Amino acid sequence: MTQPRPEHASTHEARLLPWSGPEGKPCFLITDDHGGPVSRLADATESIHLGMGADLLTHARRLLPETPTGELRYLAERLADALDAVLRVAESRGRRLR
Repeated sequence: MTQPRPEHASTHEARLLPWSGPEGKPCFLITDDHGGPVSRLADATESIHLGMGADLLTHARRLLPETPTGELRYLAERLADALDAVLRVAESRGRRLR
């Protein structure tokens, strides 16, 4: 037998937001309002992350054949940051598709 859900409990899964909270911990949004301000901000942030990742990848492909060693480290760090953001977006969107 299932327990009744409290009135304040959401029937929707939590959305993984495209930013981290204190100490790098993931942030989640629980709401029934899909067009709310935090949802819109998360959508815009996801779009920015994906665009930045695509731009950085294009830039890296142009630079890599002739990039000095010191600049390679900086480029690798930025690529890692972009990949982290894109993977967070993918995880969030994958959760919402279930």
